[in-house]
Amino acid sequence: MEIRNQLVDRLMKAGAFWSYDRASVRHSITDRQLIEETLIRLDIDDIDLLFELFPMRKIKKVWLETMVIQGDYYYSLNRFFAWYYFSIRHPDRYLKSMQTRHLSKFTA
Repeated sequence: MEIRNQLVDRLMKAGAFWSYDRASVRHSITDRQLIEETLIRLDIDDIDLLFELFPMRKIKKVWLETMVIQGDYYYSLNRFFAWYYFSIRHPDRYLKSMQTRHLSKFTA
């Protein structure tokens, strides 16, 4: 719980959840929200803490479902995550295939 609180504190300092009451954020933030916001807003040291708190499978699932599908918006960040955290050999190919898979769900 200490790591979780530390990440929430750092997210609030970084400007995440600025319009919400601090106490309510601390008690109501979901794992999914914590993972997504940490990946987007915090530094490598904080993201490393995220991997101590959650299994890689869960973090990768959130990353795929929330960030990868946004295409070019997080392109550089997604390439880095694919290579550094998820050991994907060909990040560009992988990201393109995941985006295509997501889009094909809507056209099928």
